Amino acid sequence: MKKVVALVAVVVILASCAKSQDPFEWNKERVGHLTKGMKVYQLDSIYANDSIVRQLKGDEFSNGANLIEVYEKGGAHLLTLTPSEALDSTATIENIIIRDERFITSKGITKNSSYKDISAAYKISSVDNMIDDAVVWVNDENFYFSISKDYLPADVKFDISASIEITMIPAEAIPQYMFVSW
Repeated sequence: MKKVVALVAVVVILASCAKSQDPFEWNKERVGHLTKGMKVYQLDSIYANDSIVRQLKGDEFSNGANLIEVYEKGGAHLLTLTPSEALDSTATIENIIIRDERFITSKGITKNSSYKDISAAYKISSVDNMIDDAVVWVNDENFYFSISKDYLPADVKFDISASIEITMIPAEAIPQYMFVSW
């Protein structure tokens, strides 16, 4: 009997010492409670205490993938998810838009970090010129972000064919969106 009590005590102590998962940790393999390879049908159990909004737009051929939005019970928009296949509960989560500033990388980057902070923490590989923004790609990571063209010089702001150099983005620029792609 004493051995059973001692064993239970050891298990309780070890369990209490185990590191709990930070719901806002963001790295190559996870965004909060989401992990790479997670299926759409798993979202209901992972976010049982939160709200999941599925935007059903019709068939996948005419409207593309259906977005899934995750909100806290208090209303804060946490994430927007894109499944690999529309209307398929066995599809994996392919893309994530970080909506809440509490999500943080191991290097301290959040959606409210400046371009200066991001480029100091990670090596920027390239910048793509899009219609309304510049998409900035991070080397060796599975995330990228968009910067409004309002921050950019006029010669590239209105010319979608112009090349945007990394040095053209001002240090104080804050990303509009932060994306994770698996």
